[in-house]
Amino acid sequence: MTLHHITRPSSLKENAPLLIMFHGYGSDENDLFSFAQELQEELFIISVRAPHPMQPYGNAWYAINFDAQQNKWNDVEQAIESRDHIAAFIDEACAEYPVDKTNVTLLGFSQGTILSYAVALSYPEKVKNIIALSGYISEDMLADNLTDKDYSHLDFYCSHGSQDQVIPVDWARKAPKFLDQLHIKHTYSEFPVGHGVAPQNFYGFRSWLEDRL
Repeated sequence: MTLHHITRPSSLKENAPLLIMFHGYGSDENDLFSFAQELQEELFIISVRAPHPMQPYGNAWYAINFDAQQNKWNDVEQAIESRDHIAAFIDEACAEYPVDKTNVTLLGFSQGTILSYAVALSYPEKVKNIIALSGYISEDMLADNLTDKDYSHLDFYCSHGSQDQVIPVDWARKAPKFLDQLHIKHTYSEFPVGHGVAPQNFYGFRSWLEDRL
């Protein structure tokens, strides 16, 4: 399969709901996998490593570049490649593992959330639920023909830390409006933390997911 990953099997022998995790910039597949033991046992869980190794350690879905004034910009071309990589990986995972390809949830953190938004909005037929933690919608990473797609089955859980100093909360607050324009179901919450997942945020998305399995 095209992307390195680790798995936690489901308690179900076949047609398990699939949850795929995408870590943030500079991290790896073990990061979000710590949630796995606390999540519903019927979920088949895959945690994926981003394709671009960083020095001295960690991985990225796309490069973030800095100029002399420390302004940063994203390598959008690389991000779109990763978006399409993930879309192909979802198909591979559904073929390889005993999962239900109509019940796929993406869970992202930070850069992994930006990619999860991009995959779900560009390839809505491949996913059902999206848990978008501490990220935002980057419109330059989306497919061109959004208004032609069927989003009626999608559902998003979006959350952000109100004290986030890595990704400003204002960027995350644009997501509900964007999703509304496409008539996509979503919930949006903020928690009084920085760039991380508060315990109450974890319990919030876990029960949200429970209701959708």
